[in-house]
Amino acid sequence: MKERPGGVLAAFRHVDAAAHAIRQLKELGYRDFTVYSPVPNFEIMSAVGHPVSPVRVWTLVGGLTGCLSGYAMTMWMSYDYPLVVGGKALGSVPPYIIIMFELTILLGALSTLAGLIVHTFRTHRAAAYDPRFTNDLIGIFVPCPPERRTAVQQVLQQAGATEVRFEQ
Repeated sequence: MKERPGGVLAAFRHVDAAAHAIRQLKELGYRDFTVYSPVPNFEIMSAVGHPVSPVRVWTLVGGLTGCLSGYAMTMWMSYDYPLVVGGKALGSVPPYIIIMFELTILLGALSTLAGLIVHTFRTHRAAAYDPRFTNDLIGIFVPCPPERRTAVQQVLQQAGATEVRFEQ
């Protein structure tokens, strides 16, 4: 387990105060902070401003690859071994939609898992935590060197933090 960095841990009761603190921290240039919330909240998520996950592109590419490979495979097999399916002509698509759909789902799901695995391996640092953040408080942990902790503490207190403490 990685060593926990030192910094400032603040607890907020109100969502708007926490979102205001996050925006102020971002204006000061802090980007590598951790936010804890007991429930998902749109205002906090928009204040943090995480980029959209690239995993959805993996899903799209995998799904399209599955659909096209299902189409190519069925057409190639129908012309290689000509067997009339459903009374349709050899090159017609409707009899093979099920196989195209199944391969779309299969390759889309497998590529989603591959994208999750590729994009999950990042360097994560352990951050300070308080169990009250799962109950009724919103927490913000800002890792920073000791000489900048008082400035961060003032920003968080002015934003409306109910409790601010230094973590070693």
